Amino acid sequence: MLQITVRTFVISKATKSLAAMLICGLLAGCSSGGSGQNPQEPNASNSAVASPPKPTPEPLPEFAQEFNKRSAGKAATLTVGASNLGTSLSDDNIGVSFEATELSDPRWDPAAGNLDEMLIGLGQPGLRFGGNVLDREMFWTSTGEKAPKGKTLVTPQDLERVMKTVEKIDAKVTIGIPLGTYDPKRGADMAKYAVEIFGDHLVGISIGNEPNGYTNDARPGLRIREPSQWNEKKFVTQVRAYAKEIDQETGPEVPLVGPGVFDGSWMSAFLDAKLPNTTALTQHYYATYDCSSDNIPGRGPEWQNLLDPVVSNSAKKMIGIGLDKAEAKKLPLWVEETGSTSCPGTNNTSRTHASALWTVDHIFDTASMGVERMNMHSMLGACRGGAPMSVVCSAEGTGELGAGQVLAQPNYLAMRLARLSIGSQFMKTTLSGDKNLQGYAVKAKNGRVLVTVVNKNDAAKNSKNPVTVNVPQGYKATRAAQIHAPGNGAIKATELTAIAPFAAKGSGVTKNAAGKLQLDVAASSATTIEFTK
Repeated sequence: MLQITVRTFVISKATKSLAAMLICGLLAGCSSGGSGQNPQEPNASNSAVASPPKPTPEPLPEFAQEFNKRSAGKAATLTVGASNLGTSLSDDNIGVSFEATELSDPRWDPAAGNLDEMLIGLGQPGLRFGGNVLDREMFWTSTGEKAPKGKTLVTPQDLERVMKTVEKIDAKVTIGIPLGTYDPKRGADMAKYAVEIFGDHLVGISIGNEPNGYTNDARPGLRIREPSQWNEKKFVTQVRAYAKEIDQETGPEVPLVGPGVFDGSWMSAFLDAKLPNTTALTQHYYATYDCSSDNIPGRGPEWQNLLDPVVSNSAKKMIGIGLDKAEAKKLPLWVEETGSTSCPGTNNTSRTHASALWTVDHIFDTASMGVERMNMHSMLGACRGGAPMSVVCSAEGTGELGAGQVLAQPNYLAMRLARLSIGSQFMKTTLSGDKNLQGYAVKAKNGRVLVTVVNKNDAAKNSKNPVTVNVPQGYKATRAAQIHAPGNGAIKATELTAIAPFAAKGSGVTKNAAGKLQLDVAASSATTIEFTK
C-alpha cells in the first residue's frame, strides 16, 4: 500500500521530498537515515575480515525552488500584523464531499483499497455525502427492497462500511437524505440509521440537495419538479414533514443543516422555517459554472478564469451573503459543496495546476472570512472523462462498481499544503506590489507563524517574484513547503515539496533577518513559510 500511496501523491514524478513526507508523515517510526542498527563488529580473532561498510544516511530534505530562465515579475511586500482576525483554519475547512451513491462503494472498507490512506493524507477531513444524485439516483432501504431501475441501492450495511473509514480518520460527517422522490418515512428511516451508525461523528443531516435546482432542465434527468409546483414555500412544507418524521424516529436532537443551495432567498426560507435543532446554514459555491461559455475572463470552465479577480471577488460576495444570513441567526456557515467548476466531464480546467492554485486560495480566503466547514466536491469514478473538480478519482479505465486504486489530483496536493496551517488563528495581513499575488498568515497554538503566498503569475511567462515578508519582531523564517508546476495551464504536472529547512542554494532566500524575509517566490506556485522565535 505504501508504494501505491507514494506514487499516487505525485502528479508528475516521484520527488524525493514528497516521498519523504508521505513515508514519514503517514507511517509511524519512520526515520530519514538508516535502520539504526549497526552492522556486527568483527571480533579480535577475525580482525582480518573486512568490516562491512556502514550505510550512508540519506540526506535530509531541503526546501529549494525550480526557477526557469524567464524574466522576473514585480516585487511585492506582505506585512503580517500582530492581531488576529478572529477566524481560524480547522480540519473541517479541508473536507471532501462525495456523491451520495458512493456510499455503496466497497472501497470505504479500508481493507478493500487505498481510499482511507488518501483521506488520512489530508489529516482529519470532514466528509459529506450528497450531490445531484442524492435526489435523482439514490434509493435507500433498510428492508431488503430492490432498487428501481436506474437507481443505486444504499443500505445500512453500506453506512456501516463507510463508518470503518470514518472511525479510522476520526472524521465529522454530514449526510443528505433524498427529497427528490417525496417520502418522509423513508427519509426518516435513513436518518435513524445514520444516527445509530455514525454516532458522535455525525454533525448534520440535510434534507435534499440544491432544492433551488429541482426545476433545472439543462441536462436530461435534472428536472425533478415542475416550475409551477415548486418554490421556497413548498420546499419548506416538505422539509417540515421530513423533520417531523425524523423527530418521531430519532428524537429532536438530530442536527439538521441546510438548505445546501447557492441562492440567498432559499437560505432565508430555510432559516425562517425554524426547524428543530437547526445546526448550520449550508451553502454551495463553484468558481466556474457557465458550461457553454469559453469567454476569458468569464465564468466558463477555462483554467485562466480560475485565477481571474472576477472569480475571487464573486466568492467573497456570494459567501459573504451566506455569512451575513448565518450570523443574523447566530449559526455557523458551512460551504458543504464547492469546487473549481460545476460543469460535468473533462474540460479546460481539468487536472490543471490552475485548479490547485485556486484551491489553496479558496480554502484560506473562505476560512479567513469565517466559514467553519468546507468540502471540496469529488467522485470516485474513473479519472478519464470524470468530474473535473474532483480531488480524487479512480485509476484510468476503472472506477465502475467500486474498482481501482484512488489517485490524487492537483487540487488534492493543494489541500495537503493547506493542511500545514490547520489549528491556527488568522492574522491581519496586507500585501502590495502585485495584484497576482495573494497572502495569508496564521498563528498556531505553539506560537509559530505560517505565511502562505499564492503566486498566480504564470511560470510559462515569468520566473519569479521578489517578495518581502514582514512579521512581528523576533520571528525568523525556518522552513517552507510549496506546490508548483511549469505553468498555470500545465496538466497533471503539479508537484508538492514537503516542508523542510531552506537549502543553502536554490531556496530563493536573499535575506532572512528577525522580522523580515526576502524571498524570490516561483511563479505558478503556492508557498507556505514557517516562522519561529
